[in-house]
Amino acid sequence: QVQLVESGGGLVQAGGSLRLSCAVSGRTFSRHDMGWFRQAPGKDREFVAAINWSGGSTYYTDSVKGRFTISRDNAKNTVYLQMNSLKPEDTAVYYCAADRSGSSYRSPNSFNSWGQGTQVTVSS
Repeated sequence: QVQLVESGGGLVQAGGSLRLSCAVSGRTFSRHDMGWFRQAPGKDREFVAAINWSGGSTYYTDSVKGRFTISRDNAKNTVYLQMNSLKPEDTAVYYCAADRSGSSYRSPNSFNSWGQGTQVTVSS
């Protein structure tokens, strides 16, 4: 099982940018599809973005398309989420996920390993 540690969250004004990082332990990182999810208070955890093992395919929820970019560096065992043009509705705890066994990138239930989360707060 891999271990994941997110970083890069914080407080930013609307229209600003943040880059989240997720460092993954283990020698099998390059085999893993990776995902970013978020959870706002009182809401279910929701899909944000995902990237396949090679980085050749990426997936986004509609609300972040054109603003967020997921990428990975397999040499550094790290996946990134660049977030631009942030909005107050992007405020949430952001989680990195790995070890996909389910068929859908968009379902939290498809991933077996999770980080502890990093808080992103966007002020209006």
